[in-house]
Amino acid sequence: MSEAILEAYAVTAGYVPDLPILRDVSVTVQPGQITLIIGPNGAGKSTLIKAIAGLLPVSGGHITFAGRDITGIRTDQLSAHGIAYVPQTDNIFRSLTIRQNLDLALRRAGSEAAARMGLLFDQFPALAAKQRDKAGTLSGGQRQFLAIAMALATGPRLILMDEPSAGLSPKAAQEVLEHARALTARGVSILLVEQNVNQALRLADHCFILAEGRNQIDGPAEDLRDNKVVGEIYLGNRRVGAA
Repeated sequence: MSEAILEAYAVTAGYVPDLPILRDVSVTVQPGQITLIIGPNGAGKSTLIKAIAGLLPVSGGHITFAGRDITGIRTDQLSAHGIAYVPQTDNIFRSLTIRQNLDLALRRAGSEAAARMGLLFDQFPALAAKQRDKAGTLSGGQRQFLAIAMALATGPRLILMDEPSAGLSPKAAQEVLEHARALTARGVSILLVEQNVNQALRLADHCFILAEGRNQIDGPAEDLRDNKVVGEIYLGNRRVGAA
């Protein structure tokens, strides 16, 4: 196995330093793969993504990306390191047009902005057809595609995705997750928090399960898909030691 592009080791983090939600959580992301984080409500899944993205203070452990320590990174520095973050909500500017959203995402691209815009519209033809429309008029799935397009505008090596299928129809959710899978063929690595467990396990490469802010079990997603213990942990009925 190649060296991990992202490693979070023994991370303790939360909204209040003395009241951690995560306790000694460790995950790794391999290059060009989807690493999935699942678990019951309150497991700390989104907390982990936010801690990696610099949105929450990390009081213990460390986080490295491409061999560089990024523990406590400022969120506005993510793109400079080759990381993009797609939050679950408020991930586009609804009052702006699709094109204006992408212009903002490309503001640091300089002379390459026009070419990158063209590539994004080639990749997301539905957005190209509506590029003059306000982003707030898009369907839920189209809004998620715009959020992903904005993330891709910075040319990231890693995308952090927090429940991209939340609130979407089953068809739209499948399209969004399948597009995430397609991104790995272009060399993009993805750390994915997802509530749509069955679909996500079919598309992911590796899966970590959290519960009560701690590691529970991890392994290849294909192996965990039919594992009875996974169902028990996900439903919150059983706890096992960290793998």
